[in-house]
Amino acid sequence: MIEASKAQGLFSRTYAAATASFAAVMFLTGFAALAVVPTLPTAARDLDGVSLFPVVAGCFVTASLLGGVLGGHWADRSGARRRLAAGVVLTVVTLVVSGASVSVWQLAAGRFLDGLAAGMVAVSVDAAIGQAYPERLRPRALALMSSCWIIPSLAGPPLAGLVSEWWSWRVVFFGLAAATLLPALALVVVLRGAALPGAAASDGHPSRPPLLIAAAVSLGAALGQYGVSGWDVRHLLFVGAGLGLLVVFAPRLLPSGTWSAARGLPTTVLLRGLSSGTYFTVEALVPLMLISEHDAPAVLIGLAFTGAAVVWAGASWVQGRLLENRPRHLLVSAGALVMAVAVGLAVVGTFARGPVLIAASAMPVAAVGMGLLAPSLTVLSLSHSPSGRLGHTSSAMQTSQNLGQVTVMALAFAALNTCVAMGASATAGYGAAFGLLLLPPLVIALLAGRARSTGGRVVTAPAAHAGEPSLTRSASAD
Repeated sequence: MIEASKAQGLFSRTYAAATASFAAVMFLTGFAALAVVPTLPTAARDLDGVSLFPVVAGCFVTASLLGGVLGGHWADRSGARRRLAAGVVLTVVTLVVSGASVSVWQLAAGRFLDGLAAGMVAVSVDAAIGQAYPERLRPRALALMSSCWIIPSLAGPPLAGLVSEWWSWRVVFFGLAAATLLPALALVVVLRGAALPGAAASDGHPSRPPLLIAAAVSLGAALGQYGVSGWDVRHLLFVGAGLGLLVVFAPRLLPSGTWSAARGLPTTVLLRGLSSGTYFTVEALVPLMLISEHDAPAVLIGLAFTGAAVVWAGASWVQGRLLENRPRHLLVSAGALVMAVAVGLAVVGTFARGPVLIAASAMPVAAVGMGLLAPSLTVLSLSHSPSGRLGHTSSAMQTSQNLGQVTVMALAFAALNTCVAMGASATAGYGAAFGLLLLPPLVIALLAGRARSTGGRVVTAPAAHAGEPSLTRSASAD
């Protein structure tokens, strides 16, 4: 019986329904999230809100902080399926709200709801995969979830750009809502009707979600993002207020010992934030630098994004198939070093007078590192999470990821803006920003050993099938 259980794969009779459901959720939410990004500047311009575009862009990440906390708590309390279904339905609602915008504030509200839905979906998928698969299948499930973003990454942005140019940016939102509605409803039915193999039961004593704390952290992140866009007194006050909220409240959403890199889950959570912050800052700064300083063609930027999406999925597949038996903390170190090489390419490309391909290559190289690193951090977190705290751990990982994006990106842009404000060239500013980004991956490589599994027993939920070990939790690649 045990041998038969070990032979089962993601699409075996036991796991086929769960695998198909999770893959569909990731595909739909990925397409909805990625396709609308190219339309946002046009929408803000048409709504006379160009000056408020940073607010529109920042609402998604700040709201996902709150969504991650809500999704994690509810997944522990009543299981991940309902939260997953609610997140998919909310994604459709956000598209309608944004498409019907009559002001830039309504557009920002739509993006806020989208971030809330994305946070709920990400954490719920994390917890649901942890409940649905045995430990040996989790790396493969992570690779599959990452692969579900390939088509949205390749087709979403260019299709949305064409539709926005030929018709209207509103058609993009409404079209996505219409295309997503029926599959979303079908998923709701499937997720409500199918029990997840190995799902952990609630202990009947859920704690109240720290809603006010999560809201304060989201507000602090939003204030900080807005504040670093300028250097007058008003912007500095926003930075101070945002930083104060983050310092006071963010530690209460993370495991004790996160900032001091305590062994086990705290270090795992910390490294998730540092790695995500580094990667997404590279993804934001490199295109901006290429366009503003090197007058790079738009097609090159598009190819860099496409290449990054493909190689991330490829690296994730490699870690899930070819390297599945390697120690996870070593894969984390390897991925971090690859990301350091990518940042080095960005530094060289900033000052190089030759082909811009050097800097553009930083994005796909960084994606290779993340494809190895992100799923490995998730798998490491499994051995540190009791079965009754799956959603809580997933929420902490998601919170750290979002905080890392906000914090690292803010610091990098602060370095850039400081150099420019002091009279240095923009090229020197970008060089300083990328130089700052070398620190996080080096710290990750040094600390990865503190996140390693100790080899102790992983707390599991009651097995749903004879001979089949039950699960703690897992997470999808970003």
